[in-house]
Amino acid sequence: MSSQNRRSFLGHMAGGFVASASAPAVLRAEDFLLPITYDLASEGRVRMDDLRTSAARLDSWEEADENFWQLVKDVFPLREGLTIMNAANLCPSPISVQQRVFELTRDVDRDASSHNRRKFGQLREEARAALANFLGADANEIAIVRNTSAANATVVNGFDFGPGDEVVLWDQNHPTNSTSWDVRAERYGYTVKRVGTPPRPTTVQEILDPFVEAISERTRLVSFSHVSNISGVMLPARDIVEIAHARGALAMVDGAQSYGCLEVDLHDIGCDFYTGSAHKWFLGPKEAGVLYVHSDVHADLWATHVGVGWANAAQDGARKFENLGQRDDAAVSAVGTTVEFHEMIGTERVEARVRELATVLKDELAERLPGTRFHTPRDPSLSAGVVVFLPSGVNPREALDTLYTEHNIAGAGMGGDFTGIRLCPHIYNTLAETKKVADAVASLV
Repeated sequence: MSSQNRRSFLGHMAGGFVASASAPAVLRAEDFLLPITYDLASEGRVRMDDLRTSAARLDSWEEADENFWQLVKDVFPLREGLTIMNAANLCPSPISVQQRVFELTRDVDRDASSHNRRKFGQLREEARAALANFLGADANEIAIVRNTSAANATVVNGFDFGPGDEVVLWDQNHPTNSTSWDVRAERYGYTVKRVGTPPRPTTVQEILDPFVEAISERTRLVSFSHVSNISGVMLPARDIVEIAHARGALAMVDGAQSYGCLEVDLHDIGCDFYTGSAHKWFLGPKEAGVLYVHSDVHADLWATHVGVGWANAAQDGARKFENLGQRDDAAVSAVGTTVEFHEMIGTERVEARVRELATVLKDELAERLPGTRFHTPRDPSLSAGVVVFLPSGVNPREALDTLYTEHNIAGAGMGGDFTGIRLCPHIYNTLAETKKVADAVASLV
């Protein structure tokens, strides 16, 4: 690969900011393939066994040390030297999940007959049950869809809101939970109202007050991101849901940045709908998102996809909201394997680790770069794993390219009101890596 083409490719990898100065030469697929550092079937199994043994020795209350987290890192076959902190966009999966997807995909490719594929019905139900337990829900409230976007679209298009009705949105929602409402409102005549919260809130009340003011008797539904992908601000989901319900409105939580990162109990939060993607913080297979629909509102939400199997699905809770048609059975089934991985480590421990790394990252950046502007609250109670910041005098587009090409650090960039660098550490990162990232960012100034 030429140096020009490589720079263009790396720029896209770093966040999509760098455009090629000239037409690229013809590239081969193998130019982009990365070598596998070890054998998933043999060494990978050994590494998983070592982690499983170590996790079993930890008491529920015990904090894991760095030796434990190194074992966690070792079950993610990342490119050597790479520090990836882009969990808000796409995460690698641990070996156990990769193996499960591979095994089931190979099984289908060896025998694609309907007779052989019958087993996936049971595997899907096992995955659904595991996911329901993981999220504090009932199995009949869980639909396994393709991703957060598909889940959001099901809710957006599943109501007959019209003139006189009102939908209240957080102004930091993802486009699939924002622009999508505008498009439908233009056709059906309901009102979309957006809630603006302080750009850098310091208290929960500062976040709640705008929602209290915005939600009215006309409001039919309130929809918001649990954690913002553009600022890293975490909303008090249960409090907002209670405010919505008190005004007679339904509540939807976009959990793209909380599913797999935070301990989530949907019955405790009390929301009517919750959406998420397996490929982000959940560390799961691609094309296996989740849509939660509380049992009390199954009849109120119309399914937007109808196909083979509808007659049966319509009688069985949230299953009617699954995208009916050919699915990646291996990916759907591997959702259960991903839940097992989280439970092996401990969901409480996962959240604590993510918060620890994010806090260390913010503290280290603040120490090295006193003029840094943080869009994400420094207070861990107002944020989670997403960290968005802008060092003084740094062009974020150029910085992301440099971080990737010279320091092997992968993040993303934000624009608009939250222009800056976005770094999202996860359990496959270590404290040493996190401090190294802060050093690398400091070197850009």
